[in-house]
Amino acid sequence: MTSDTQPNTPALRAVEGGAGRNPGTPLNLDTVEALRVNLSAVERRIAALPGRRTVKKDWQAAWLLKAVSLIDLTTLSGDDTDGKVRRLCSKARNPVSRDILAALGVEELGLSTAAVCVYHDMLPAARAALADSGIELAAVSTGFPAGLSPLDTRLAEISASVAAGATEIDIVISRRHVLTGNWQALYDEVRAMREACGPAHMKSILATGELGTLRNVAKASMVCMMAGSDFIKTSTGKEPVNATLPVTLVMLRMIREYADMTGQAVGFKPAGGISTAKDALLYLMLLKEELGREWLEPHRFRFGASSLLGDIERQLEHAATGRYSAGFRHPMA
Repeated sequence: MTSDTQPNTPALRAVEGGAGRNPGTPLNLDTVEALRVNLSAVERRIAALPGRRTVKKDWQAAWLLKAVSLIDLTTLSGDDTDGKVRRLCSKARNPVSRDILAALGVEELGLSTAAVCVYHDMLPAARAALADSGIELAAVSTGFPAGLSPLDTRLAEISASVAAGATEIDIVISRRHVLTGNWQALYDEVRAMREACGPAHMKSILATGELGTLRNVAKASMVCMMAGSDFIKTSTGKEPVNATLPVTLVMLRMIREYADMTGQAVGFKPAGGISTAKDALLYLMLLKEELGREWLEPHRFRFGASSLLGDIERQLEHAATGRYSAGFRHPMA
């Protein structure tokens, strides 16, 4: 990854289509070790993004409505309760006020978030609240957020969450394998987790803020995809530094490279620190430019967020009425 020019997307035509699983590939250490990141090129590409990419008025509203449909609405707090999770699920079913949707002329859109993401113990409440909604149910697993539980314990946790109704599992990798360059160990670990997920889609959280360098981010992304990850995800949201645009660019380029090598489409999920509509638009624009329109769908892209939806709803109300409302008018849970 050395260029700061925009990519051509025709090379991705082989992976157009629906939501398939990534079967993975054998670990190719030659490919992994050959990965390079041109830091100055990454910085130039990201610096140019906000100044040269913008959408206004109806176009902005349309992009924000799309962003809502790509959110994994998340609560991962020590004070989570069944009641809090049920309210979150209600918000996932009806993420934007019906009055706002009617004013925008899109009340028939059937808008919902893509998924709700919770801890394992909250799965029964979330499953009941999301019944017949079509909204995916995700659980964080494998000793989230540190990922330092014994491997057998982490695998058992995955199996328990799938049995409890999770359709997606967000696993965390062992950062020590990346920091020590033990790519075989990382591959074997993620592969075992992929098998434990069974029918559930697996998102691999890299905790990029703890990986040290963008080159490590690139290598960890590639190894996780080779091991069968259906999504690669930036962060747990618990690290000092979570999703950033430079990290996102590197991970998107790895997704593109993996697609070119295998014909397999892998999804991307930035998480942590994305709290404003303006932030969401930048991520969507970068995604579209790097991977193409096909990735702007829930089976290829998610925002891991809790507060983002409130700000998007506030911006949509401005688009409908011409006035900004107070944030407390759009409670999350």
